[in-house]
Amino acid sequence: MKATISEDCIGCGLCEGTCPEVFAVGDQGVAEPIVDEIPADAEDSAQEAADNCPVSAITVE
Repeated sequence: MKATISEDCIGCGLCEGTCPEVFAVGDQGVAEPIVDEIPADAEDSAQEAADNCPVSAITVE
């Protein structure tokens, strides 16, 4: 599985708080995936971050 974040990201940090194994707010003030592939043990929390993103900027596939 992979995570992508669209330009709609507002940098609220919810994804980083929910799944720090996969997401971090970068120097630009918006979130970015920090791994190429989501680790198996983080798939549920990565999906939770996507489901709860206030601007629906996260895609997990």
